[in-house]
Amino acid sequence: MTDETSRQASFRPGRVLVTGGASGLGAAVVEAVLEAGGTPVVLDRDIRNVAAAKAFEVDVADRVAVSTAVQEAAETLGGLDAVVTAAGIDRCGKLEDVPAADWEQVVLVNLFGTVSVVRAALPYLKASGGRVVTVASTLGKRALPEASAYCASKFGVVGFSHALAAETGGEIGVTTMIPGGMKTRFFDDRAEKYKPQDDSRLNDPANVAQAILFALSQPRGCEVREMLVCHEDEGSWP
Repeated sequence: MTDETSRQASFRPGRVLVTGGASGLGAAVVEAVLEAGGTPVVLDRDIRNVAAAKAFEVDVADRVAVSTAVQEAAETLGGLDAVVTAAGIDRCGKLEDVPAADWEQVVLVNLFGTVSVVRAALPYLKASGGRVVTVASTLGKRALPEASAYCASKFGVVGFSHALAAETGGEIGVTTMIPGGMKTRFFDDRAEKYKPQDDSRLNDPANVAQAILFALSQPRGCEVREMLVCHEDEGSWP
């Protein structure tokens, strides 16, 4: 067994706060953290189905509520070793057809929600030398029509994450995770024309969760700054 294999096998993720942890990628991250011997805590709008981890009900678009929830979560665990920002929403359609409030809510949740959670968690992460994994999207790297709100929010997450990494180098770790389409319920409330027509090209969120744990497992002084993970047949990359 190589030193790297041995280190990966012995890695324990510690205390991990996961936004959007009640479903989709967030739930997969919670499961992966538990399997690796860590202690997850969930922030989500609907926590009724969260049974395996401590959970706090909060809308990440509410900055004040987020600050309180992160503090309570950190105090419950005695600190934080990592934060994974998996909460996200979308509203598809042409710019003139999507109500302004709906368009802005996408940015509030995906971008400002990410920023609010990270801001609130920073003191705890700096104390532990912990890590942040922000969840962007392949649509944070390329643009599609009728997805302006989502693209704007995810391009923003990428830029925020890169700037955060530059600002906090040597204090905390920062990874930008860029998943391609995943087989979750994220697409369920979309009009049919905006749903994936071939879900065989959607990745298993468990695969992305394992990539997130890989980023968290790096030794001090080594950072996975950005990682794109997608199904091998997905057409959105390169």
